[in-house]
Amino acid sequence: MYCLFVDKPWLKYQFTDVHGKLIKKSGELECEMKCPTANIDKIVLDKILGSLMGLALGDALGAHVEFRPHEYLQANLVENLEGGGTWGLDKGQFTDNTSMALCLATSLIARRDFVAYDQLVRYKWWYQYGYMSSTGQCFDIGSATKQSLARFAKNQKDFANKNNIPIQYMDFLSNRDYLRKFNVYCSEAGAAGNGALMRLAPAPLFFYRNPEKAVEYAGISGQITHGDVKAYDACRFYAVLIVGTLQHKSKEKLLDKHSTMIIDRGLATRICIQIFRR
Repeated sequence: MYCLFVDKPWLKYQFTDVHGKLIKKSGELECEMKCPTANIDKIVLDKILGSLMGLALGDALGAHVEFRPHEYLQANLVENLEGGGTWGLDKGQFTDNTSMALCLATSLIARRDFVAYDQLVRYKWWYQYGYMSSTGQCFDIGSATKQSLARFAKNQKDFANKNNIPIQYMDFLSNRDYLRKFNVYCSEAGAAGNGALMRLAPAPLFFYRNPEKAVEYAGISGQITHGDVKAYDACRFYAVLIVGTLQHKSKEKLLDKHSTMIIDRGLATRICIQIFRR
């Protein structure tokens, strides 16, 4: 009934002390990972690594100027990794964007599938315990994500009571019937923001061989915490670009407004207007 991740302990949050107060950081969990044994297309693997490393490096590069006004950015160009700034981070430490992307990636690996419930569990671990944080703590969280995780935690308690499930097992729920019954859409209908877009890369990377699923799941991955249709469609469009890149599509092809890769997805009109504005 429960998914315990016995064979891959790094997929679950772990503490470094017996009192359960200091969580292992993502870098500390890395030594517990093993390289895949299957034959892998090296070109595709290079693109996947580039996408994830680029996500983390770009996040860390801008971390020290996050939320700074435009005038400050003009006077202080970002050219190198630096520490300090908004969150007082060390040089190279990333923010909530990468932490949540790592949560999504580990969920896909642990479940070997797209399980939105498990993704919310890991986001909750990050928020509560600092799971996959570069500092061991959640030092920043968007309002839409915070509200959605609060609702998710409440839904877990209500679901546990209704189905006579011990609350301590709810984070490891894997029974398919229960997962189908649980409402994972925890966001308000109009909640937008870029938080969903920042973290989604692992979803289309994981499902790149099936573009339809990659785009569909990318949208859902955002929808569970950001209910606005524009956020949903922006996530789907971004997935189109990622999948197209892995399929060796040119930049011109990816951004062609007549491309069937885009128009077949039924993206919201306002998103398309912004994308193809000249």
